[in-house]
Formats: sequence, C-alpha cells, structure tokens
Amino acid sequence: MTKLGISAVMILGVAGVACASDAWAADVMPIKATPPAAALASEPVPCTAFWDFIATNCPLTWQGITVYGTLDVGGGWQSHGAPFDSRFPTGASYYIQKMNRSAMWGLAPNAMQQSSVGIRGKEPIAGDVSFVFAVDAGFNPYSLQLSNGPGSLSANAGIPLNQQSVNGDSSRAGQWFNGVGYVGLSSPSYGTLTVFRQNSLTFDGAINYDPMGVSYAFSPLGFSGITCGVGNTEACRFSTSVKYRIDVGQFRAAALWQFGGYAQNNGSNGAYQVQVGADIPNLANGVLSVDAIYSYVRDVVSLSLGGGSNDAAGMPIAPFLPQTLTATFSDNSSVMLLGKYAVGPLKLYAGYEWIHFAAPSNPQTAFTDIGGHFICDGCAAVNNTDISNTAYGTNGLGNKTLQVMWIGARYAVKENLDVMTGYYHYIQNSFFGTATGGPAPCSDSSRSQCAGTFDGISFAVDWRFAPKWDLYAGVMFTQVTGGLANGYLQRNNVDPTVGLRFRF
Repeated sequence: MTKLGISAVMILGVAGVACASDAWAADVMPIKATPPAAALASEPVPCTAFWDFIATNCPLTWQGITVYGTLDVGGGWQSHGAPFDSRFPTGASYYIQKMNRSAMWGLAPNAMQQSSVGIRGKEPIAGDVSFVFAVDAGFNPYSLQLSNGPGSLSANAGIPLNQQSVNGDSSRAGQWFNGVGYVGLSSPSYGTLTVFRQNSLTFDGAINYDPMGVSYAFSPLGFSGITCGVGNTEACRFSTSVKYRIDVGQFRAAALWQFGGYAQNNGSNGAYQVQVGADIPNLANGVLSVDAIYSYVRDVVSLSLGGGSNDAAGMPIAPFLPQTLTATFSDNSSVMLLGKYAVGPLKLYAGYEWIHFAAPSNPQTAFTDIGGHFICDGCAAVNNTDISNTAYGTNGLGNKTLQVMWIGARYAVKENLDVMTGYYHYIQNSFFGTATGGPAPCSDSSRSQCAGTFDGISFAVDWRFAPKWDLYAGVMFTQVTGGLANGYLQRNNVDPTVGLRFRF
C-alpha cells in the first residue's frame, strides 16, 4: 500500500471514531499471546526511520530490547449500555452487565485488543539457553489512564445502579505492570521457566482457542475473566508465580504455581495449574490441536457492588441503593478442554470449562485488595465495604458449578482479510437452599443462586491493510436468564462496533 493510501485509511479510521459521539467481571486479554522467546531472534530489522515504524513491520529494538504495544480505538452503539468509564479495562460495556440500561452511542476503546505498551528482551547465556523478560501495562487510549477494574468498582460504590458507569473486577488494577512482568530462562531443548507476574494457563488457553481472539467487543471470553480466571477474573494473572513450559516433538506440557498472597498483589492465597497438549498433523489434510488444563485456586477474591433490593422477579427496585464494595471469597477448581482444527484458510474452534466454587479454606475478615482498597467484614457504615465468606457451601447453600462452552470458526478470505464467528453458552446449576430446609432448587431470576444461562453470539471482519494496521467491524449479542439475570436492569445487549488498531 502507498504512503498516501495508508494515510487515507488512517484518517478515515480516526474520523469514524470521532463520529461515534461522545459482570460479570471483565478482564483485559491480548489478541495474541506474547511471542515465545525463540521467536524473538527471527524478528525483522529494527526501525531506522519514523515512516518505517508506521508503514512496515520493523520492531523498535535496541541492544536486544524491544518496545512493543497496541493502540486500539473505535466507536459503537449499545442497545442496553452503560456510560464510558476511563478506568475500566474495556472502557465500554460491550457485554450485558447489571448496570446496563439504555441505548447509547459512545466511544469503543480496546474493542478488538487491549491497548498496551511494554518492553521485552532475550539475551543468549550459554548454548541454546537465553535470559528472557517482559513487562507491559494496559491503558485506555482516550484517557491514557492505566486499566483499573477494582478502581472502576470503587468509584461507583454508593452510586445508584441506574446511574453507574461501566465497571467490573479485573486482575488489571492500575499497576504499572498490570499485564505481565516476568523474567526467566528459555531453551528450545529444555523449555521455558519464568517467575513473577504471568498469565494463567487458562488465560493462555482462552487466547489460543477462542475464534474471536478474546476480543472485548466480540467475545464473552475476552470481556469476562470468568474463563481465564477459573471463575474469578483476578486469577487471570498471578503476580508471584513460577511457570514452566516445554515442547517435546508434537506434544507439550506446562505447569504454574502461585506463591505468596494478597500482600504480593495476588487475587488469591495460592494456586496451581497443570496442562498437557499436542498438535496432530496430517489429519484429513489439516492439523488438530488439543489441550487439557486442570486448575485449583485457594481463597480467590471476587469484587462486586452489592446490596440493594430486588422484586420477586429479581429486578432491582429504585432507588437502587446501597451499592457496597464487596469481596466474596471462595476456593475454585476447573477442568478446561480445548480443540482447534486448521485446514487451508479455515480454522474451527471448540472449548469447554467446568468450574466449581466452594467455601474458602481461610475465611477473611479484612484485607487490602490488588487495587489498594482496604476491605473489611461488616464495614458498610465505616468505609462502604463488606466481605462474604459464605456464598457457597454454607447455611444450606450448595456449591456452585458453572459450565462454559463455545464453538466458532475463522476464515481467511484473503491473506489480509479474515471473517470470524463464535457462539458461547454458560450454564449455572441451582445451589440455593436454607439451613433449616436444605436444598431448594429454583430456575427463575428471583435469586442469584438459581439455575441460569448466558448466551453470546458474534461476528466480525478484520482487514489488515498494512503490516501494523487493521480496520475491523463486528457485532455481539449477549443475554442472561434465570439466576444469572438476578439484579440486572436489562437482560440483553447488542453492540455493533467499528475500530482501528495499530500494533507494533
């Protein structure tokens, strides 16, 4: 593409944004996993001029250190949306949430991918062993604020539900390293061992096996951190962890251990994950990839805004207060099964995760969350915070089981043009009961413990008109029923969105 052509498309993309006017918990997920250390050696020649940086695939590399990032801007419409919030990682409420209420046009940042900036590097040590590191942070491209899910919740605490901006929990809590921040050793022969802040294995699995590439605007797996965080989005990343990956022929294995606790900027008191997988070539002229991941997370935190009253149908009652910043603790475990088949320009995807929520091993009475907020049990009158240790498996309530499943496809119409679609379905069991009467199954929206479902379906087109640039457009429909709709002002949302992305 000529300089004039690229410049024209850039101007049109920005103009489209200007014309746009004006959870479940959410988490920010990149479209693609950070390239493995072995791939860094094959990167193109570093940029030597500004136009090379804009119009070619040259990296910003000096002395083995590369600056990388993404800028993703756009605009869109919500059939039942909530106002833009510069703190919340996604910025816009693409996915139906409790505070979503009315039709609106608005800014749509990070719709395809989290805007971020970071540095990474690789330095050979001996033989085929290299020292590797990476650190990055996500931000809102309009306000330039660091992504901060807990901060969006804290800012909306005490505000009536029908007046709130979009908000939700996240492992991104305003840290300067809110993406990843790790160091380690990597070898083609012996695998890769890294320590400190890293994606969970379930996060990596969602990235690699979601047909929509965990897009915020077009994938529930991207907007919500339920899948990547073993039920709670704060477990999508662990700030103090050890992670090991190794490939042996067509097979692979991985393990992760989170040490430390809340004081070390973790959303849990400990976790471990194990993974096995393989790529099976020459299967009906294609390649079948499969992976299985088991996870256990202890005393994991879920932040939300609680309180208020609902009617018999589970609909909020005006004036929609109080809205108290509440931390719910649980022990979570999951099994994730993933599959992908690639043949020619077509890729087919499927995934399933079974997630179990139980009472926490170590109930908490007070702690400081990853966003720096002090939260204590029964402190609504003190600092508008509260703690729940009894959401599951106590006082007659059962343990919660959530099943997440999805299928989808991506087709390369041309080398630089992809179309993609996905369908996502969540099923929650009924775990309501009383201490005196025992289990009392229900399937309506009167209680959050009743059985319920979530559905999402999406379609998008992505045109890469230059090495680092792409234009995209798509739409996602989401809806909740039964217990998963309890406390919602509306039950569905449609989010047609267009955007422009620059990746370097």
